[in-house]
Amino acid sequence: MGDLKNIKNFEYGLEKIFPEAEDFLPINGTDYVEIYVGNAKQAAHFYKTALGFQSLAYAGLETGLKDKTSYVVVQDKIRIVLTSSMNPDSDINHHLVQHGDGVKVIALWVDDATKAFEETTKRGAKPYMEPTREEDEHGFVVKSGIHTYGDTVHIFVERNHYAGVFLPGFEKWESHYNPAPVGLRYIDHMVGNVGWNEMNTWAEFYKNVMGFANLITFDDKDISTKYTALMSKVMTNGNGRIKFPINEPAEGIKKSQIEEYIDFYKGAGCQHIAVATNDIIHTVREMTNRGVEFLYVPGTYYDTVGDRVGEIEEDMKKLKELGIMVDRDDEGYLLQIFTKPIEDRPTLFFEIIQRKGAQSFGKGNFQALFESIEAEQARRGTL
Repeated sequence: MGDLKNIKNFEYGLEKIFPEAEDFLPINGTDYVEIYVGNAKQAAHFYKTALGFQSLAYAGLETGLKDKTSYVVVQDKIRIVLTSSMNPDSDINHHLVQHGDGVKVIALWVDDATKAFEETTKRGAKPYMEPTREEDEHGFVVKSGIHTYGDTVHIFVERNHYAGVFLPGFEKWESHYNPAPVGLRYIDHMVGNVGWNEMNTWAEFYKNVMGFANLITFDDKDISTKYTALMSKVMTNGNGRIKFPINEPAEGIKKSQIEEYIDFYKGAGCQHIAVATNDIIHTVREMTNRGVEFLYVPGTYYDTVGDRVGEIEEDMKKLKELGIMVDRDDEGYLLQIFTKPIEDRPTLFFEIIQRKGAQSFGKGNFQALFESIEAEQARRGTL
C-alpha cells in the first residue's frame, strides 16, 4: 500500500513517485471523460448552466458525422464529451438502453498511444481500439483503447503533434450563452463500482495490466453503517495523477449503495467523478444557486467534527449551512461534498473536493456520508 506521506499532487507543482507502481505506462493526466447521454445538446446546456462548464468543441451533422453528435465542454483542466446517437441500432443507444446516461470513456493522455496499447494488451487487456492516427489541418493525434470494468473503456490519447481545439473531426463551438465557471479545476479521482467479489480482480487488473499501485484499502469495518457496507481499493499510477478507487458491495442488513448502483446501471460502471476546487464554499454555493442538489448531512455531524479535525481556515458555520464535510490526515485536511445523482437513475454523481494538504479520501466522513446516502435510498424505496 502506498505511503500517504509521500503523496504530492501534481496540480500544486509538486512531484510524487509511487515506487510500488511499475510505471511502464506513463500517463500525463486525464485527457477527457466521455458520457453517453440521451440528448447531448440538452445535457451540454445542463453542464454549462448548473456546473459552470464552457463551450469548447462540437462534432455532428455539420462536421460530416452522420451517426452521432458530441458536444465538448471544459472547465480549467476538465474536458467532458457528451455524446448521443442518431442511429437507433447503435452501440451508443444500446449502452443507453442498458445503463442510462453514464460514463463510457475515461481517456488518458499519454506520450505514445501505440506503446500504451501494446504494453497493456500484452499483459492481458482486451483490445477496444487498435492504434489509429487521426489528422486534420491542425496536426494529428494517435488513439488506442482497452476494455476495463463493465462497458467502460480507457482511450489512450497521444496529442503532442496536435494544435486543434480538441480532436480531429471537431470544430470550435461558439456560443453566446456562457455562464461563469464555478471554480472546478481538475479531476481528482474517478470511482468504479464493480460486482460482488470483483474488487480484487479489477485492482489486480490495474496493477498487472496498467502498472498501478494500491494506495489505500478500505474494508467493511471502515465503510459501514447499521444497515450497509462496502469495500474499496484505491489504485494510482506512478506519478499519482490518476487515482481509481474500486468499490464492491459487502454483506449488510440492507441493500448498499453499490448494489443499488449495479441494479440500476445493470452492471459495473463509473459511480462518481471527483472534481477539485480551490474554494469549495464558493463552488458549492454557486452550484446550489444553479439548481444542483447535494446530499444532506445531518446537523449533528458538525457538533463533533471540530474536535476530530482540529483548527481549519474555513468558517464552520458556512460549511454546516452548505453541508460540506471535513476530514484530516497526517498531511493536512480536506473538504468534500457529494451531489445527488445527476440523472433519473440513481447512478452517476459528482464529488466536489478541496484539498488543504490532505491526500486521503475522507475516511472520517464515511459514517455521515453513508447514512446520508441511505436516507436517499430509503426515499427511493431501494434500501
